Amino acid sequence: MAVSIPLLINQLWDVYRRINPQADQIVKLLTERGEGIQNDHIAFRTFQDPRIGIDRLAEPFVEGGYQFGGEYHFEEKKLYAKHFQHPDPTLPKIFISELLLDEFSASFQEIIKRMLDQLPPDGNFHGPLCSEGRVWETSFADYEQLKKDSEYAAWMAAHGFCANHFTVYVNALSTVASLQELNDLLVANGFALNEEGGAIKGSPEVFLEQSSTVASVVDVPFTDGHHKVPGCYYEFARRYPLADGTMFEGFVAKSADKIFESTDEKLQR
Repeated sequence: MAVSIPLLINQLWDVYRRINPQADQIVKLLTERGEGIQNDHIAFRTFQDPRIGIDRLAEPFVEGGYQFGGEYHFEEKKLYAKHFQHPDPTLPKIFISELLLDEFSASFQEIIKRMLDQLPPDGNFHGPLCSEGRVWETSFADYEQLKKDSEYAAWMAAHGFCANHFTVYVNALSTVASLQELNDLLVANGFALNEEGGAIKGSPEVFLEQSSTVASVVDVPFTDGHHKVPGCYYEFARRYPLADGTMFEGFVAKSADKIFESTDEKLQR
């Protein structure tokens, strides 16, 4: 039986806001201005493995009416991604990326293998994989080792399967006229933005502008103790119409590449 997409999104939000305390603060800031928040997209991360890959994560969304919308390649970060969208434009797009494990060293892959060996033997999880959280135990030493080659992999080791970020659809806001104006409002209220590649990634020329906060730092239990690591971030997207007048619904790999870095420890202050 297909899951209720609105219910699943609410469940994902409840977990996400605990890994990103600033999300509630930003929603409060905007709602106090009279805004209603519409989600542009929700993003997930995973590893390239048929048991937990993109298509497995996408299952509840596809069963709920979502359709394939596009694919993206991130050669430097060794990632592949797809996005899915629903015929109902008020439902957020789903962006799922996976780390291409075979492009990493044997020692790197061995750490990942130790985690994936803890997956359920029968391949069945308690509920939709995208909401399972971390389904393995791992050490902070392994987290630190993974981080040397891929901050993305380290984040996955720490957090597992949850929404990496939600995204405010800026077009639906009524009290700010541009993404720049929203960014200014956020900075004025003490939120740090990801400045990698500029605070605004993209442009009207590529039909999409994006910005994001720097990920919140959260306490995570590892097998060798609790440690503070980057959690989740909040993104903001403004879309522009194509020449035929329809709204651009895809993503821009060059921009997304820098958005990924919102969870990098180098941005923590």
